[in-house]
Amino acid sequence: MGLDIKIPIGLLFTIIGLLLCIYGFVTNGNAVLYEKSLNININLWSGALMLVFGVLMLIFSNWKKSE
Repeated sequence: MGLDIKIPIGLLFTIIGLLLCIYGFVTNGNAVLYEKSLNININLWSGALMLVFGVLMLIFSNWKKSE
């Protein structure tokens, strides 16, 4: 059994993505905060992408190779 870095990376991206999604939901109505990003809730979108990436990393870390 070798070193598998997918689990810590998956956990890191999942936790940070979840925190960013929560922050994006909480600050959703704040127009002044998102003026610089063309009124796009960048915290919500980047958090969602990080959350999906982290969950995929965790799923792939448990995927058995068929040998």
